[in-house]
Amino acid sequence: MNSQELAQYLEATDSISKSWLLVQLRLKKLQESRADLSPEAYAEQLADIHQDLMNLGEWWIGREDEVFGT
Repeated sequence: MNSQELAQYLEATDSISKSWLLVQLRLKKLQESRADLSPEAYAEQLADIHQDLMNLGEWWIGREDEVFGT
């Protein structure tokens, strides 16, 4: 699945508000543009995505069924 297909999936399933899926989309877009980036720029963008993921924290604990479904 490429980033465009993933974005279409997120829209079709009304998942735009799911932050962890937006992180996945950002990772996919970064992967696709890796050949055009310097190693430093790639590492910087990857670190930024990682920090955003870590900032999500564990907000989902106790809400697993509501957030992730069964």
